[in-house]
Amino acid sequence: MAARDGQDGRDGRRRGLKAAGLALTGALLLGAGAAGWAYWHLNGNITSVDIDSALGDDRPARPVTGPSGSPSASPVPTGALNLLVLGSDSRGGEENRELGGGDSEGARSDTAMVVHLDAGRTAATVVSIPRDTLVERPSCPLPSGGTTRAASSAMFNTAYELGGPVCAVKTVETLTGVRMDHYVEVDFSGFADLVDALGGVTVTTDVDIDDDKSHLHLDAGTHHLDGTEALGLARTRYGLEGGSDLARIELQHTLVKALLEQISATDLLTDPARLYQVADALTGGLTTDTGLDSLGELTDLGRSLGDLAADDVRTLTMPVRPAPLDPNRVVADQPDAGDLWKSLR
Repeated sequence: MAARDGQDGRDGRRRGLKAAGLALTGALLLGAGAAGWAYWHLNGNITSVDIDSALGDDRPARPVTGPSGSPSASPVPTGALNLLVLGSDSRGGEENRELGGGDSEGARSDTAMVVHLDAGRTAATVVSIPRDTLVERPSCPLPSGGTTRAASSAMFNTAYELGGPVCAVKTVETLTGVRMDHYVEVDFSGFADLVDALGGVTVTTDVDIDDDKSHLHLDAGTHHLDGTEALGLARTRYGLEGGSDLARIELQHTLVKALLEQISATDLLTDPARLYQVADALTGGLTTDTGLDSLGELTDLGRSLGDLAADDVRTLTMPVRPAPLDPNRVVADQPDAGDLWKSLR
C-alpha cells in the first residue's frame, strides 16, 4: 500500500507540473481564441529586444540536435533549450516605484537564472548566478550606437545596468560558454501582479525575515503571500543572516517551487476570468527576445512543457568561492562551475 501511495504521489506531482504547462498554454491560447481586442491587448503587452541581431555571430554556437536540415515531426518544440531569465526593476511607472523599483535609467537586475530544458522537455535545470559574482564583462553594443567598455572583475549585474538585455546575455554567454536561445525578463510589478492573479503563493521559511529594504517582515514558518510579499521574499537580503546573496538565492529557489505548485493547484482552464487575469499579468510584465515576443511563440513554449515533471526540475547555484581580494564578492569556483556549464551545452 505504501508503494502504491508513493506512486500516486509521484503521479500527482507529474500531473501537477503538466497542469502548470497546460495552464500557461491555456492562458496564452485564450488571447488567440477570444475576441480580437483580447488577442491584441495580450500580444501588445509584450516588449521585445532583438538580441540575435545585436550580437550577430560573436557568441557560442547553437548545439546540433539532429541531422542538418531535418525538420522536426513534432507539433511542438522538443529540443534542448537554454533561457536566461532575469528579474528587474527596469520599467518605470508608479507601481514599480511603489514596489521599490526604479525608472528605465539606472535599471538593475538582482535575479539571474539560466534555465536549461533537456531534449524532450521532460527535465529542467535552473542555475542561479549570484549578482555579486565578479566576471569578465565583455564590450557590448548599445541601442543608441557605440559600445560599452569591457571590464575585468566587474560585478555581474553591472552588465544589465550598463548595456541592458543584450549585454546581460553576452556576459552570461562569456561566463558560461552556453548559447542563450531565449531571453525572458520580468519586472517588479509584473511579478507581483502574476502572484496576485494566481491567488498568492504558500512558502515555508526556516528563519525570521526582517528587511525594511524589501518591505518584508515574516516569522519563521509557513505563510501564504500576496504579490507584494512574494516580491519582497525574492528580493530580501539584508533581513537574512550576514546579508548573503547566496541565502537570498535559496529563498528564490523555494519561491520557484512554490509558484509551480500554485499554478498546478489553480484550475485556470475552467475559470476563464482568472485565466485572462493570469495571461494579462504574465504578458504585462514581460520583456523577451524577438523569438518569444508573440502569443503564438509563447504558446508553443508552454505546450512543450506539458510533460515536465516537478521532480525533474533541479534548482542550483553556480559554484562560487570568495573573491581573493574582496570577501564581499565571489568568483566562479573552478573546475566545478565549468563542469556544470559544460553539462548544459
